[in-house]
Amino acid sequence: MRASRQEGIDVLVLLIVLLVLWLILAVVGFAIKGLLWLAIIGIILFLGTAAIGVVRRKAMRR
Repeated sequence: MRASRQEGIDVLVLLIVLLVLWLILAVVGFAIKGLLWLAIIGIILFLGTAAIGVVRRKAMRR
């Protein structure tokens, strides 16, 4: 039980780090003119990571 709880915390930390990374990519993409594609990729990855986090969090509650 304790190992699965630690694993859940590790996954949550990983998801938070990925969300921050994707957010930084999106900001850099908007800040540098001509690199709109970087912002789009950052937004897509941010939303994908957030969706995975929500799904895993709901699955852990069950």
